[in-house]
Amino acid sequence: MLSQIAANDDLVCFHPHQSLARDNERLENLYDILEGWACRHRMLSDGRRQITALYLPGDLCDPLWSLSPHCHDPVVALTNIRAVRRSLSDVHGLERPKGIASRLAESLERQSNWIVNLGCKTAVERLAHLLLELFERMRRAGFAYGQQCALPLTQADIADTTGLTAVHVNRTLQTMRASGVLEFHSKWLRIPDLGRLRDLAALGPQDHL
Repeated sequence: MLSQIAANDDLVCFHPHQSLARDNERLENLYDILEGWACRHRMLSDGRRQITALYLPGDLCDPLWSLSPHCHDPVVALTNIRAVRRSLSDVHGLERPKGIASRLAESLERQSNWIVNLGCKTAVERLAHLLLELFERMRRAGFAYGQQCALPLTQADIADTTGLTAVHVNRTLQTMRASGVLEFHSKWLRIPDLGRLRDLAALGPQDHL
């Protein structure tokens, strides 16, 4: 992915916990993420956090900013990030490799899936869906190797994404690992049987991630 950077591309870097966008900030740029992970989140007054989007290599952060230049939820880096900064005033420059319209459609479809996850699914189904989605997104971006990919999320990050407690996430992941549907090794996820995990995620054959 880094080899695809043009000579005139504006390459920027962010460190973990550094802001890509702050609450109520008026934005001038979007970011094509080449390496690293980031999240959009909302904090409640008592300190609880809900992660409302995850940005992975190959993602545009954020297609919604092309519709409104105001950031209503902050975006922070979860890992070190390298990205190409692209001006909002020139969205036509986003046609490589995917246009802004297709990126926006993907973002809205993914948000709908997350709403179903939070509103209808059990803890096992939520976790299975999330991990399968992340693997497939990494695979499409060329960052999966066989049946495995990097997974730099903490259990607290996963809890704040799925609307569960960290304790519940820990227990559920232990059960899933014991049954052989998931393997974790030093921030790497391996999925031995993708079909079995799809079944656990309550995904039908026509459901897209």
